[in-house]
Amino acid sequence: MLIPQELLQKSDKILFITHLAIGDYTYMQNYFRSLAQAYPNLKIHIWVDDVRRTRCFWRWKHLQKYVLYDWLRACPFVDKIYDQTYRPRLLQRSLRAARNEQYPIVVSLATLRPHQYARLARYIAPKGFVAGMQLPTRFYHIVATLGYRRLDVALPLTATSKQGRHISAIYANWFEQLFGVQTTEVERYPFVRIPNKWVSYAKLRFMKWEITKKSNQFAKVIFLNPYAKTDKRSWPLERIAELIKAIKQQDQWGDVSFIVNVVPEEMVHAKKFFDQHSFNRTYLFSAEHSFFQLPAMMSLCDVIISVETAVMHLANAVHVPVVALMRQKNPEWVPIDQQMSYLIMTPRRKDWVNAITVDAVLAKLNEVVKG
Repeated sequence: MLIPQELLQKSDKILFITHLAIGDYTYMQNYFRSLAQAYPNLKIHIWVDDVRRTRCFWRWKHLQKYVLYDWLRACPFVDKIYDQTYRPRLLQRSLRAARNEQYPIVVSLATLRPHQYARLARYIAPKGFVAGMQLPTRFYHIVATLGYRRLDVALPLTATSKQGRHISAIYANWFEQLFGVQTTEVERYPFVRIPNKWVSYAKLRFMKWEITKKSNQFAKVIFLNPYAKTDKRSWPLERIAELIKAIKQQDQWGDVSFIVNVVPEEMVHAKKFFDQHSFNRTYLFSAEHSFFQLPAMMSLCDVIISVETAVMHLANAVHVPVVALMRQKNPEWVPIDQQMSYLIMTPRRKDWVNAITVDAVLAKLNEVVKG
């Protein structure tokens, strides 16, 4: 292990620096939990460095309400988070607060520009033990080389380390090398503990939409998520409309209802689009108040259809079958639960997710019905 066990045993806290998205944390939380169990003396602090940081004030609203923070705050093994890094002035305030903590150990798990985060880690803990990721460098990579020299230990990060491995195994390897913490395959499966108030919220929303049967059991509901952070991983709303029409024509789904997950910043556009189509039993949803609205709503559905983003991993966490629409580019991010996941890859590696047809999704959906 790269970090001395004696240091881990005598330290009272540790800071992790990472670009943390919901999909990342769906798996990485398992290893934070394992570390907390192995070293109960360590309070885990997490610095979420938002790569979307900007000086454009009109974007701050959405960055400030990043729902991942709700999940982090609810985790019993995370003692503190730095979530005010999306705005330059707030970043400086957070840096001062972090330096004042005098961390004995800082670990950067940043894979983008890791040499810059090596410098950030050392700035936060000038006298602490600093570990971080390191990409291969050549003699002319002077800036990167100087950045990596700030580290006490480095974890090599190479392109070949991803080949044939699931992201959960990659993260498991990081924590084993750094801390000597080992996890079984079962312990790597995602989980989410949904507070009761948000389960009640989802059930009340279903009742408001009248998604019930005479026996008070919920009818068939399909959760659709076409949105990802980039157009390459998204599915057009026009394709969603085609899919809804096609599913409604299939007898096995009966009086099916649809919940379309919409990111908050796209809600106005999505409402306008669906108003033009006037679909029956089709409802738009967005987790505007809490992260837990999302898994609570998903947990009540019969099947989830999602592009390659956090939703398809959360489907495994709430144990609902998922049809995952993915590019060939990042196979390490396929949903981990193969029994509950039905994967559709794009025909060619260079294709975007929008290359996946409605017919392909329908065929896979029929496998869900039979399975």
